[in-house]
Amino acid sequence: MKKALITGITGQDGSYLADLLLDKGYKVYGLKRRTATPNFENIKHIQNEIEFFSGDLRDMTSLAEAVQAIQPDEVYNLAAQSFVGDSWRQPIYTSEVTGLGVTNMLESIRLSKPDARFYQASSSEMFGKVIETPQTENTPFYPRSPYGVAKVYGHWITVNYRESYGMYACSGILFNHESPRRGIEFVTRKVSDSVAKIKLGLQDKLLLGNLDAKRDWGFAGDYVKAMWLMLQQEEPDDYVIATGETHTVKELIEIAFEHVGLNWQDYVVQDARFMRPAEVDILLGDPTKAKKQLNWEPQVNFEQLVKMMVENDLQKYQ
Repeated sequence: MKKALITGITGQDGSYLADLLLDKGYKVYGLKRRTATPNFENIKHIQNEIEFFSGDLRDMTSLAEAVQAIQPDEVYNLAAQSFVGDSWRQPIYTSEVTGLGVTNMLESIRLSKPDARFYQASSSEMFGKVIETPQTENTPFYPRSPYGVAKVYGHWITVNYRESYGMYACSGILFNHESPRRGIEFVTRKVSDSVAKIKLGLQDKLLLGNLDAKRDWGFAGDYVKAMWLMLQQEEPDDYVIATGETHTVKELIEIAFEHVGLNWQDYVVQDARFMRPAEVDILLGDPTKAKKQLNWEPQVNFEQLVKMMVENDLQKYQ
């Protein structure tokens, strides 16, 4: 039986990945930070099938102990301080967790289980002020936030461990991916949650910033499959994971409101407080390499994704 260690297992991606690996017969271990109130919302349906280890990406001793005890075949590093906005308010914390945390994890693997296969969660935010569109594995990085900068560090340190120590280490450069398990801070979930509340009479307006912002949005459940596929190849490599198409925030709200039979113009208010001072230019990924080499295809399209999220929030409030 294969063993996998997942950091960030209680998050959106970690929980979908745990589902996938359990389905494939893996023994799944989760690294969990010590918190006063544990948040198991995303994994409560599989909580009893996962073995947890206490640890923190900033504390290499805890990581080394976990790797030593588990002796995992695969390690998926999905934990991070992942909110772009918060990375400006907490730039040092973000650098330590999202950046240096990757080195701590790689070093723990190198010392305790050097043949383990390692996946690093890289991000389209590394492209930031984009040099070209669409973005591929060879597009130069130009991050526009402490989060983006920390992710670039994590990405390059992974490449360096692969090339210097011959470790099987991959990075997946994932573009925006959403689901009913998405945090409420993100615009897709804010929209689906608000639409459900408005439909049920629990809220009367939805305040949003730039309705013309374009993003390449996919379904998180599809994207974790790509992570797994990366670690099943003969040689480690880096891949852009994206849908290859963009949609505006306006399209997002049109689909969401239409799904519940309402006209979005009656409820959406643009609010200057939600406008970004420096909007990231269009992020549009080119997943050609992943489709060709990994045989990966997204299964859920944008419209299905939005409706799935709205349905989930409707059921929650009903």
